[in-house]
Amino acid sequence: MPLNRRDFVTRSAATAAGAALAGGLAAAPASAADHDRDESRGRGPVPFKAAFTVMGTTDLHGHVLNWEYFTDSEYDDAAHNDVGLAKISTLVEQVRQEKGRGRTLLIDAGDTIQGTQLSYYFARIEPITGTKAPRHPMASAMNAIGYDAAALGNHEFNYGIPLLRAYQDQLDFPLLGANAVDAKSEKPAFPPYVIRELHLGHGRPVRVGILGLTNPGIAIWDKANVQGKLAFPGIPEIAAKWVPKVRAAGADVVVITAHTGVDGASSWGDQLPYSENAGAEIAATVPGVDAILVGHAHKEIPQRIVVNQQTGKDVVLSEPALWGERLTCFDFEVEFARGEWTVTGVSARLLNANTVAEDPKVVKLVADQHKKVVAYVNQVIGSCKEALSIADARFKDTPIIDLIGKVQADAVRDALAGGPYASLPVLAQAAPFNRTAAIPAGEVKLRDAAGLYIYENTLEARILTGAQLKDYLEYSAKYYAQVAPGAPIDPATLTNQANNTPDYNYDSIYGLSYDIDIAQPVGSRITDLSYQGAPLHPAAQFVLAVNNYRASGGGNFPHVAAAQQVWANSDEIRNTMIAWVKAKGVIDPADFYGTSTWRLVRAGVPVF
Repeated sequence: MPLNRRDFVTRSAATAAGAALAGGLAAAPASAADHDRDESRGRGPVPFKAAFTVMGTTDLHGHVLNWEYFTDSEYDDAAHNDVGLAKISTLVEQVRQEKGRGRTLLIDAGDTIQGTQLSYYFARIEPITGTKAPRHPMASAMNAIGYDAAALGNHEFNYGIPLLRAYQDQLDFPLLGANAVDAKSEKPAFPPYVIRELHLGHGRPVRVGILGLTNPGIAIWDKANVQGKLAFPGIPEIAAKWVPKVRAAGADVVVITAHTGVDGASSWGDQLPYSENAGAEIAATVPGVDAILVGHAHKEIPQRIVVNQQTGKDVVLSEPALWGERLTCFDFEVEFARGEWTVTGVSARLLNANTVAEDPKVVKLVADQHKKVVAYVNQVIGSCKEALSIADARFKDTPIIDLIGKVQADAVRDALAGGPYASLPVLAQAAPFNRTAAIPAGEVKLRDAAGLYIYENTLEARILTGAQLKDYLEYSAKYYAQVAPGAPIDPATLTNQANNTPDYNYDSIYGLSYDIDIAQPVGSRITDLSYQGAPLHPAAQFVLAVNNYRASGGGNFPHVAAAQQVWANSDEIRNTMIAWVKAKGVIDPADFYGTSTWRLVRAGVPVF
């Protein structure tokens, strides 16, 4: 391919400067003819050097705009992060202008269509399935920005395969998943990879292979949607199978986009033989990979370098946090010689979305859909006698968490009425999902109730014994640090212990009373466990209202995944809560708070 003037001048100046430094002599600029002459004389070609950038996002979770639908206000957090594809679009355009539009690619590592009320609305209220269905706002935004490929995330399956396929059909780029296979044929159910060509100014185009991988945990977390239809083999195992195929298909460079963390503990224990967070394992064990965009863990990792055990080459990994807060840039340096492109260097960096304004084109693109969702979440559904806050819910039994338990227990009790399990007492599992959730005194809007339950979980009922419930609570109590009596308490380090247990994996059980002795080691913390004032009998049977994530094994809590299921519902718990408030009209904490309680103690002395 002929060089344009800018490329010719840039390369000539660089070559001359390098020669002067090395030998102290002036040198004629290298040209395409120089490459040919040098090779014909047996001196070998003068390598042509070039650069390109692969940009990446992950865990966008339905964020198009820098907006928080639960508070009906511009998004902000303690670190003043901004979110959304409209911000990402501005960053992407900056990189394209800096590097040259034809010298960049843009990919995503999954979890795009679940997480905000915007994405929920177009999955459940006005779904994108059907002949006259609307275009999904995430598809519209990502198409407009110009993504080249995206990996499947586990949350892509939350709304079922038909909606996922409808979303896939709306995309202008492939949705990749080499390890999302047909359950019967074991053949890929989604494209495993795509190869994109970049013209860098000399020789043939460089071919960048993009391999997509998703998380095996889908088999657990969305069992109801995928069982018997799709299977999800291990990430490193499938990477080892497909990377050579991508290379054989002509890829000069291989980038993996994978919905998996770099490393860390798995939330499913021994239920699956695969790794949940396998990015570093791929880099270390699978030869032929140049860079890996990871996700799933919601971490900010500008650059992590792992040396491949077989080749000794560096593999660069990066994770751009979540929700569009950051944009990863993999900066590649390559050389062309003897008809081949070779990677000579890779580095990664992150760009911050709070440094730029939203792209007005993307904002305009989804403006009508955004307005419709804002009106939806601001519906008045009831009232509350007093303000309820989740602020202390990680440390204390609070009315707002008991409200979640009450709604779930009522739903299960009503569903079992008149049946063979109607006589069993009903308990409920709940967790502090959203640290900013609150219900105001007075008028309650749909967004207030929905903000308590930010996940698309559905409700199930399982039978557990008293002994199993104690095991369940002991496991949950690993959330707390061990603090000796009299030692100072630091709320910042008291929670999220045991491999950084997330808030959503800290369960309390509504309907029981108990103490958690944080002076004791994990496994020996639950004391004074009782039901309706009497000690909990180990053999007594209870129905536990539990979300489908936990019932399927999410979090690896003991007993519940194997327990007998006596009821299940296909509607989201969020909608159950909204319907409960509408039916009651008034939320009165006296109706549900104080009937059971838990507290943190040290040697029997309350911590708070």
